[in-house]
Amino acid sequence: MAATPASALSGNPLYRRRRLINRVMLGLSGLALGSGLFWLAWIIVTLLIKGGAALSPALLLESTPPPGEAGGLLNAIVGSVLISGVGTLIGTPIGILAGTYLAEYGQRGWLAPVTRFLNDVLLSAPSIVIGLFIYAVYVAQVGHYSGWAGAFALAILVIPVVVRATDNMLGLVPNSLREAAAALGCPQWRIVLFISYRAARSGIITGVLLAVARIAGETAPLLFTALNNQFLSMNMNAPMANLPVVIFQYAASPFEDWNHLAWAGAALITLLVLAINIAARSLFRK
Repeated sequence: MAATPASALSGNPLYRRRRLINRVMLGLSGLALGSGLFWLAWIIVTLLIKGGAALSPALLLESTPPPGEAGGLLNAIVGSVLISGVGTLIGTPIGILAGTYLAEYGQRGWLAPVTRFLNDVLLSAPSIVIGLFIYAVYVAQVGHYSGWAGAFALAILVIPVVVRATDNMLGLVPNSLREAAAALGCPQWRIVLFISYRAARSGIITGVLLAVARIAGETAPLLFTALNNQFLSMNMNAPMANLPVVIFQYAASPFEDWNHLAWAGAALITLLVLAINIAARSLFRK
C-alpha cells in the first residue's frame, strides 16, 4: 500500500489536531527539562560561590576548627567515608540476596509480593524514622552514640534501593538464557551466579551506586546515631564526625568562618552525588 502524502494529510483536521498536541507536549517537556537544568545549575553555582572561599587544600587536610581559627573538614570527610562505606558493605549483600530471591525464586507464593510491598514502604520511609529506630534499638541500649549506629541506619537506607535494582535487573534477563543453562544440566545456583548475575551485573552495580549517592547526604539518621566529633577519629564505637551533621551545625552557627566551611562541605557533597549519579547512568547505559 502506498504511503499517504503529507500534503494530503495536512488537510485532515484529526491530523492537524494531533500535530498541534504533539508540538504542545514537546514544548512542555522542553520547558520542564530546561527548568530542571536551570535549578540544578543555580544550586551548583551558588554552592561554589558561597563555599569557594573555603575550597582549598586545607579543607581536605585539616580538622574542623574552633571559632575564629583556620581549619578544614578532614575529620568529617573521613567519618563520612567510614560510616557510608560500612553501611554500604552491610546493606549491599543483604539487598542483592533479597533481590535475587524475589527475581529467581519467588515467582510463586505470597512471600515475594509481600516482600516487594514492604520494600516499597521502606524505600519511601523518611530517613529520620530510620534514625529514630536505630536510636531506640541500638543507641539507647548501649548508652552512647557511635559510628556503628550511623552505619546501621545508612545500611537500612541502602537495602531497599539495592533490592529494587537487583529485582528489576534480574527480571530483564531473558528466560531463554536460564532455560539453555538448565537444559545443559546446570543447577539453579550456578544459573543465578554465572548467567543471571553476569547478564545483570551493570544494572546491579548501578543500583549500588545510586544507593551510595542517596546516603551520602543523609543528615537526620546520623543526628540520632553517630552525632559528631570535633577530632579525627577512626573509632567506630564512639561518636564520629560526618559531613552532613557538620554542615547542619556550622550552617546554623553565628560564626562566619564556620558558615564558609558549611558551604564548602555542601559543595563537596553535591559534586560527589552528582558524579556518582553520572557514573551510574553511564555504566547503566553501557
